Amino acid sequence: MYYLLLPHRGTQNFCLCWTPHPIAFWSSTLYLAKKRLGFMHLLSHSHMLHVPLHFTSRYYFVLEEGRMSAPFAVTVTPCDVPIEWNIRVHKTSQTSHEAMWTLKPVPKYYIYLHFMVSTLYSYRGNSVETYTGMSYYSAVYMLEFLSIERDTQITVYLTTDTTSEHLYPELPMDPRIDVISVGHTTVTLAWKHSPTVLKYKEKVQYCLLMNEKHNHKSLCAAEAAIRLSGMKSQQPLALSLSPHILDPQHVTILSNGAMNMVSKSSNGEVRQICVGTKNTYTVPNLSPNTQYYFDVFVVNFLSNASAAYTGTFARTLEEPEPKVTELKDGKVIQFNVDGRKQKPYHLRYQAKHTQVQFAFQSCSGQIRVKISRGGKLLMSENFAGLRHFMVKGRVGDRYLVHLWSAEPSNDSVKVQVSSLFYKPFFPVLPESLKIKSFSKLRTCDSVTIAWLGTQQLSKYCVYKKEIQEDQVWMETRNADRCSGPELRRKDDKVMCKYFHDLNLQRAVTTETIKGLNAGTVYLFDVYLIGSSGIPVRYYSKVVKTRKKC
Repeated sequence: MYYLLLPHRGTQNFCLCWTPHPIAFWSSTLYLAKKRLGFMHLLSHSHMLHVPLHFTSRYYFVLEEGRMSAPFAVTVTPCDVPIEWNIRVHKTSQTSHEAMWTLKPVPKYYIYLHFMVSTLYSYRGNSVETYTGMSYYSAVYMLEFLSIERDTQITVYLTTDTTSEHLYPELPMDPRIDVISVGHTTVTLAWKHSPTVLKYKEKVQYCLLMNEKHNHKSLCAAEAAIRLSGMKSQQPLALSLSPHILDPQHVTILSNGAMNMVSKSSNGEVRQICVGTKNTYTVPNLSPNTQYYFDVFVVNFLSNASAAYTGTFARTLEEPEPKVTELKDGKVIQFNVDGRKQKPYHLRYQAKHTQVQFAFQSCSGQIRVKISRGGKLLMSENFAGLRHFMVKGRVGDRYLVHLWSAEPSNDSVKVQVSSLFYKPFFPVLPESLKIKSFSKLRTCDSVTIAWLGTQQLSKYCVYKKEIQEDQVWMETRNADRCSGPELRRKDDKVMCKYFHDLNLQRAVTTETIKGLNAGTVYLFDVYLIGSSGIPVRYYSKVVKTRKKC
C-alpha cells in the first residue's frame, strides 16, 4: 500500500492520497490530487500513523504548485518500539515533470527512466528525530517507515511553514527537570522555559505526567505505555488533546487553573497535569515513601505537536512516626483535634488490671474514637458529648486510642482511663440531661427548674447567667460541654446540693432560683460532679422572668 502527500492549491497544506504502485501511477494520481480537495491535511499538524510489523509504509509529498523551492522539516516520534525510517527524493527533469501534470498517458518506462532516487536521511531507533532540508518543485519525496518488533504507532510532523507559530515545540538548551524539594506527600519540580512557550504563550503550554514505573521519551510513548498496561479508562491522554474534548468525569480543573487528569492502570496511578506556561509545579497528594517518575512535555495544542524534557524521578519521604501520648491511670487530659487536617491524635495505655474503663467527652462537636489492642480493633464509634467504654483483656496489655474530629471544625476532647473497674467514673446517667422549667411557677423575680438525677449520691451545682434575647442562639449553640464550674464566675453560682434516689422514676429534683430581675432572660446550667472529677453538664435552659406580676 502506498500513499501520496500532495499540497492543496493556494495553501501550504499537504493531502494524503493512495496509489497501488510507487512509481507507475504518479502521473494520474498527481492530476487527481490537483482536482480534488477532500484529502487529509498533514502540514503543520502532528498526526498519529499506524506502522505494521515487517511491512514498509510509504508516504509521498511534493512542493505546492507555483513555488520553485522552500524549506521543509519532518519530525518523527516513535511511540513504543524502535523503528526504521528514511527520506528519499525522486528527482525529474523539468520536461518530464511538466508531462506528469497533463492528461496524456505517460508510459511506465518513461517514469522509470526520468526519475533519479537518492536517500536524504535514514534513522533506526526510538528517539525523536528531525530532518530539515530544501524541497524542490521538480522532486517527489518519499517517507518510509518500518517496525521490526511489533505493530506500532508513530507521530509525524511535516511542515514548510518554518517561520510562523506552527513550529514544532522547541526545548531549551538544558532540557532537564530539577527536583526542588521533596516532602512526605509532595514533590516540587522546576524546568527551564521553552523558547516556543515564551514566544507563543496562548497556544503552547507545559503538561506534566507522573507514574510509578518509568520515564517516557515522548508523549505518544506515554500514551502507548498506559494503553498496554491496561488503563481502566480508554480516554486518551489529556496532554495531547484540547481540554474541551475530555471526559469531564476524568478531569479536574485545579484552583490555580491547572488541568488534572488521573487514570488507574494495572501499574498503579497515572496522573496528567497541564499547568499552563509556568515552569514550576508542586505535585500534591502523593503517597509517602514511594518513588515517582516525572515527565514534562511542551505541547502546541493547535498543531498537536509536543516535545519531551528529560524525565526525572524522586522518592517521597517516609511518614514520620506519630506522636503518642501515654495515659496515666485516673488522670484526665484535654487536647484539641483539628477537623480540617483530619489527623488522628494517638494515645497509649498499659493495663494494670484485666478490665479497663475509658471515658471520652467531646466539648462541642462530634468525634471519632478507635481503640485497638495488639493490632486488633476493639471498637470504633462516632459520638458527641459523653461516652464511656469498658474493655476486658490481660494485665499488661497495651491499648492504642486514635481520636479524630468527625467534623471539619476544631474540637476539644477530654479523656480519662483507669483499671479500677469497681470504681466507675460516672454514675448511671439519666435518660435525659435536659432541664425543665415551669411556666406557672415563673414570677417577676424567680423561676423554678427541675432535672433528673441518678441512683448514686452525686453533687449537683446550679449556675445562672443574664443574657440578651439576641444572644440566646449563640449561647446555646456554642456551649462548651467540657467546661466545668471552675470556669464560671462566682456571682453566677446559685447553689450546690447532693441528691440521689434508688428508684429512677422518682429521681427528680427541683430548685427555685430567687432574686432575679423582672422581664430578663437568664441562662441556667446544671453540673453533675462524679468521682472521676469530670463534670457532666446538662443542656442549658433559657428562661425569661415575667415583666409584670
